[in-house]
Amino acid sequence: MKRVFILWISVLLIGCSEQPKKQSAPTVSVPTVNRTSLIVLGNLQDAGAPQLGCQKSCCAHKIGNPNPLDAVVSLGLVDSNTQKNYLFEATPDISKQLAWLQKANPGSDPIPAGIFLTHAHIGHYSGLMHLGKEAASTKSVPVYAMPRMDEFLRANAPWSALSENNNISLQQMDSTEVNLSGELRVTPILVPHRDEYSETVGYHIVGPNKSALFIPDIDKWAIWKESIIDWIGKVDYAFLDATFYSGDELGGRDMSQIPHPSIEESMALFDSLTYELKSRVYFIHFNHTNPALDPSSEATKTILNKGYHIAQPLEVFAL
Repeated sequence: MKRVFILWISVLLIGCSEQPKKQSAPTVSVPTVNRTSLIVLGNLQDAGAPQLGCQKSCCAHKIGNPNPLDAVVSLGLVDSNTQKNYLFEATPDISKQLAWLQKANPGSDPIPAGIFLTHAHIGHYSGLMHLGKEAASTKSVPVYAMPRMDEFLRANAPWSALSENNNISLQQMDSTEVNLSGELRVTPILVPHRDEYSETVGYHIVGPNKSALFIPDIDKWAIWKESIIDWIGKVDYAFLDATFYSGDELGGRDMSQIPHPSIEESMALFDSLTYELKSRVYFIHFNHTNPALDPSSEATKTILNKGYHIAQPLEVFAL
């Protein structure tokens, strides 16, 4: 019996010794931001990539080879004068996004000085769960939201618990400017977009030297009461909805139920702009099916050849 036991242990040890060594996770190199700037913390649509249930090639290779930079659409804002960080959108990837933001601004607090929300679709606010008592259990983090978004978070569990437990401090906005510091201002801009639970806004972000427009979601440019052409002329950077490259991207789905300006539509609208104005456009908020996510695709080549940009994770834009 003793000899059998020793043999069994030997087999186990041999089996363990022959197990393949675990590969270390790929590291992410986060740039250091030394001046007031925006940093792209994600460029994907709400459900990220790979997306649940997707069997297409766009997701298949990501399942076995995940990209550590893949994250849902978000911008970080570094205020170099106060060493504070601000976050635009609270995504499902908020934990790693805030870690990147803190690393980009060495010595800053891991918890942002404020979070600006655009609307109540899952990828844009569900990361707030990480501020609750089951997670970071933060204290009075300012969360900026428009009136319907504010009410949505106050009236519906589990989000209401965040206010009740003082994890967040809801700051209700109207369409006026929010002054973060003497040289840093943020203004919400109403845009039309399937407003089932809340209104939807983009943001005009003004720094000491430059400004940006952030509109990750809109139904169509033509039904907006403002002119996207005029806005591109007003700002240095325009981060614009690029959910789909073309209208036939989802096969048989009724695109009228998920309206967005396709990249092809936007480029046609912007075609008369000068090359300098086109260079201000940074497409963002890509669905997992969007071929522009593949840097070798014809879609990517077309976008870049026309003078536009594709917002890349951890790309920095000085303000």
